[in-house]
Amino acid sequence: MSGKRALKRRVLRPVPLTALAGVGACLAVAAVVPSAFASGTTSAASVASRSAAAPSGTCTIRSADKRAEAPLSCLGVTAALDHLPAVGEQATLTVDVKAQTSVKNAGLSVQLPPGLRISDKDAGLAAPTSDAFGQRTGRKLALAPGTRTVKLKVKAVAAGPAQIQADISDIDHPDPRRSGHDSVELTVGATKNSTDKGVAVSKGRAAKVPSPGAGTRKPRQVAPKSPAPARSSAAPAPSARAQVCVGGTFRNRFQSAEGGDWNAKASRDEPVSNANVILWGKPTAGGGTRQLATGMTGNGDGKFNLCYTPSTSVTSAAWVEFRTQAGRMWSVVDANGGLYATSSYALNNISGSTSLGNVYANAGQSRAWHVLDTLNKLWWNRGSTTDCWASSEQGGRCSPITVQWYPGSTDGTYWNGGEDKIHLADNDPDSEHTTVHEAGHALQGKLYRGWWPQVSNCSPHYVDRTSSTSCAWTEGYANAVAFHTFGDTTYYWGNGASLDLANDRSTRGIDQGDACEARVATTLVDLWSQVDGGWTKSNTMMSRDTQSSFREYFVTDRPAYGLDTGATARGIIWKHTIWY
Repeated sequence: MSGKRALKRRVLRPVPLTALAGVGACLAVAAVVPSAFASGTTSAASVASRSAAAPSGTCTIRSADKRAEAPLSCLGVTAALDHLPAVGEQATLTVDVKAQTSVKNAGLSVQLPPGLRISDKDAGLAAPTSDAFGQRTGRKLALAPGTRTVKLKVKAVAAGPAQIQADISDIDHPDPRRSGHDSVELTVGATKNSTDKGVAVSKGRAAKVPSPGAGTRKPRQVAPKSPAPARSSAAPAPSARAQVCVGGTFRNRFQSAEGGDWNAKASRDEPVSNANVILWGKPTAGGGTRQLATGMTGNGDGKFNLCYTPSTSVTSAAWVEFRTQAGRMWSVVDANGGLYATSSYALNNISGSTSLGNVYANAGQSRAWHVLDTLNKLWWNRGSTTDCWASSEQGGRCSPITVQWYPGSTDGTYWNGGEDKIHLADNDPDSEHTTVHEAGHALQGKLYRGWWPQVSNCSPHYVDRTSSTSCAWTEGYANAVAFHTFGDTTYYWGNGASLDLANDRSTRGIDQGDACEARVATTLVDLWSQVDGGWTKSNTMMSRDTQSSFREYFVTDRPAYGLDTGATARGIIWKHTIWY
């Protein structure tokens, strides 16, 4: 440990931090400090409209539970059914849009699951469109302060878990304080009065999908510099008895904010990488269930091949269970802290190796699997010199990243350092940038070994406005992690809205200097890519010494650890309006 780190640990007690994404709030020291990842466009129009985009002290709409740290908004939406319909029955869905400021171009989007259908609607709503995720309708609205109501007739057509979602956003000014999200969860029953509130999707059967559909992206090119997460062997050592193997590919269908917009997110159909897999079976028809083999899905292709040595010539039944955990390095848990699990259909009377083909994640768990696979993208390019998330930890003593999410969650969006857990709200997983931003906070906490700077003036903080050098440093680093992971400078929210934060000295609408997190984030990304040859050296430095500001990072620590602060590096910080 350096003398600088030792001094900091004597002067400042390690403080738990609850750090939020652009749509959350920070907890510095022991106080909850709400914040906003507000818009900062590069157009001249955005400068004139900034006060309208985020009026100070006038927004009081809370879309999250009071226990959460989500920011207050000037726009809100609520959705409610007049009763719970069973299959074949209709119900009225009422969507109330509340505005506390004028919005010239608001977008309202309503999405129904496959088990519900729109049977009638207000004339102003667009004709419904359908895809694998159900039906969607919406409309643009010019809002004045007050409440607007939209009603739809919906009909239940299939039994099972269902979620209705409603979103309102300011199309011209993407901003979490000018948006709202609400959802209704219900389990549709097959007979009258059998429908219940809520959904139970922690354990479920694989979705029935005939083959990969539209939305398959090219596999992300990764060059692993370290082993995959610690795992159990998928194939036992050969024995005298012939082995039987069960293989296939695990995939997930999900909606992605990246590539979508306020009215229609992109549909994706992709393999799930590095998910833990268990092969279960019954050697005989009357026998008990046994664990036959364990393993993980393949990185980039989702393939699995689980082999076991049968105790009988024919195995009565076998099936595969996938869990939202990657080795022991990251996981996604429900409200009770349990893993999500999708089980395949059972294979009967197995006498030789076979394939399950494409097995799809349970539809109600789709967002949990999206989070798990998103973290895999960060894992392979995490900038660590060890087999752990951060260079501050060694193999065998790695701390994992844990994400809590569940359908309809209002507990988000933030990372809590005290429990070292990320909390995501209902539609947060649709934005890979939000997931990785929060993982960026967790990563920085690991690099700092539990220490955290005394963050000030983060209540609120806007991505394009001056906050404080400590706030801009911690939030800017988390944004930089997301930008570095995806090779862009655009932030995406779970509702499909996005904002390009690329900037230089000529950019209007983004405050200047190292107290603005957008400037810090883009400066870090450029230093890593144009000077450091990646971010591993920078992260290694951060694992040895802590920083409370970008100035400390650049002026004090980079030269002390041999990282360049010469003409090229200074040219980069100058470009982003930072100078020392």
